[in-house]
Amino acid sequence: MSNILIIKHGSLGDLIQANGAIKDIKKFYKNRKVFLLTAEPFSIFMSECPYLDGVIIDKRLPRWNLFYLNRLKKNLARYEFSKVFDLQNSSRTKFYRKFLLNNLEWSSSETTLEPGQSKSDFDQEPVLDRIELQLKKSGIETEYTKNIDLSWAIEDISRLLKQHTNSEYILLFPFCSIKHQNKKWPYFKELINRLKKDFKNKYPILLAPGPTEVEEAIKLNAKVVLDNSRSITIKTLVSLISHAKFIIANDTGPAHIASHLDKKGMVLFGSHTTAKKVSIENFNFKALTVKNLKDLDTETVLSEIRSRLN
Repeated sequence: MSNILIIKHGSLGDLIQANGAIKDIKKFYKNRKVFLLTAEPFSIFMSECPYLDGVIIDKRLPRWNLFYLNRLKKNLARYEFSKVFDLQNSSRTKFYRKFLLNNLEWSSSETTLEPGQSKSDFDQEPVLDRIELQLKKSGIETEYTKNIDLSWAIEDISRLLKQHTNSEYILLFPFCSIKHQNKKWPYFKELINRLKKDFKNKYPILLAPGPTEVEEAIKLNAKVVLDNSRSITIKTLVSLISHAKFIIANDTGPAHIASHLDKKGMVLFGSHTTAKKVSIENFNFKALTVKNLKDLDTETVLSEIRSRLN
């Protein structure tokens, strides 16, 4: 029986958003095996997703590396895929369609376009709307695409919580990738000091840095959540967010996790994109948007936190 391939390389926020679509695809193809092609940093996390039968790692080496491409092509051929759902919709996956996975039925943003519609126009629509249309074009009912269920990724973290806090806590994510420094609000240290003063230490302030963010986190005068001196796993991160009283984050993966867990909190946006386009806002999780994040002062952020936290 032929198998189904989903391609979603990352980032973390993108994979979190794809979870609903993955569940819908698996529900539709319940009698077939569904595999995910993704980047190595997310392979362990997604291998535990109950809607997948397996994960294939793509190291995404340069396309001139013909040895790697040939090896990847042979590896993919072993699975006898009959259909590909390209949820990445990148130039790389377009290349894969032509040279690695040709002669297969293919679902992508380009196969979803209406007559006369350009991909650039389509890409301006909210990301979950685009994914929903893409799946519907293949006849798939989209029960979960916009109602993402992350319950499978929540684990018991009572040991970790006892180590760092005995009460409700505020969780901050002041980090962002090196490539996207324009997403980074620069006043988190000042915000932490003001939160401690305003709430009289009622809520411990926690940070959960990634492997390259620990040194930065230590300088911010908050409790740094590590597990045996190492950054926590993605499942532990999801669980830590699920227990938080309130979350403040840049536009990064943890913000998307908080949104889809329907947590109270806020994400800080500059002009790099819009909250609507990345499908991040809901009733409890809101975006505070300005043209330039450097112009967003601490008092404005604090005022929003006070109004929503109490």
